[in-house]
Amino acid sequence: MSVSLTSLSHGAGCGCKLPAGAIRPLLEAIAQTTDPNVLVGYGTADDAGVYRLSDELAIVQTVDFFTPIVDDPYDFGRIAAANAISDIYAMGATPISALNLVAFSLESLGGEVLVEILRGGAAIAAEAGVAIIGGHSIDDAEPKYGMAVTGVVHPDRLLTNAGARAGDVLVLTKPLGAGAVATAAKRGLDAPLAEATRVMTTLNRDAAGAAREAGAHGLTDVTGFGLLGHLHEMAEASGVAAQLDASAVPAIDGVLELFAHEQDRAVAGGTRRNRDHAATFTSFDPSVPEALRWLVCDAMTSGGLLAAVPAERAATMPGPVIGRLVAGTPGTIRVV
Repeated sequence: MSVSLTSLSHGAGCGCKLPAGAIRPLLEAIAQTTDPNVLVGYGTADDAGVYRLSDELAIVQTVDFFTPIVDDPYDFGRIAAANAISDIYAMGATPISALNLVAFSLESLGGEVLVEILRGGAAIAAEAGVAIIGGHSIDDAEPKYGMAVTGVVHPDRLLTNAGARAGDVLVLTKPLGAGAVATAAKRGLDAPLAEATRVMTTLNRDAAGAAREAGAHGLTDVTGFGLLGHLHEMAEASGVAAQLDASAVPAIDGVLELFAHEQDRAVAGGTRRNRDHAATFTSFDPSVPEALRWLVCDAMTSGGLLAAVPAERAATMPGPVIGRLVAGTPGTIRVV
């Protein structure tokens, strides 16, 4: 019997993340490591942790898993794997190995569905040159899948969300809106699911290479906290403010129409939480349409890279310039 995976999911993909505003005070209550070889910890809300093994080698570690965002198990596996591996690319590193993370009910869903999820993950891992070397599983009525991924980088070639500079322009390498598409599809609306799946299963490998060639000063990927949430983290960590041109932000075809005409049924719960959180550090020009306000808060899954690059090198990046970093209160954003 075929079962809709998304019907078992309380949230779609990265939209099931705990709210950014709730996580920070919890982490602040935990003492951070003082090990000098930790080059990146969780203090700057970066995409992965980085530990120096030698003057020439550091390991980059990340973990990411979530509930189904599509019903097709093979595509679910592909999306989850691309999303997890993306965190390594967002640090300017090369992914090398991964462990599968599985929460699944064999009794209610059967082994064939799980095999398809794992096949999808394996296909993306193979495309990225990542060896899957093990994993862990638990019994769970709500399916979840993802990966713990390890990468490598020379310590001097590391890219973080904390190195951006005032004067840099912001380039986004994938369109937004997967959260809206998944939510709309789950609620029976006509939504561009095939295009959203294509976007979410596209690796950020080439975009990361382009960012390095463009001399990027800061890099992150856009996922569950939305564009504003992840830009806020970058700007705050870098000690700068940001100005965003909402009309320049790319959207998956059809998403703006969903936000404009089907807001009640297309806005994910995670997107609503993102917008509430963004209100604490973002100001919108009155001319910005409501649909674009939702777009920049969309709880994206496996989104593109957000790169802070010198203005004269932006044309070499695979994506539009959507704003710039400026001197100002760290982490604040003006959307025009």
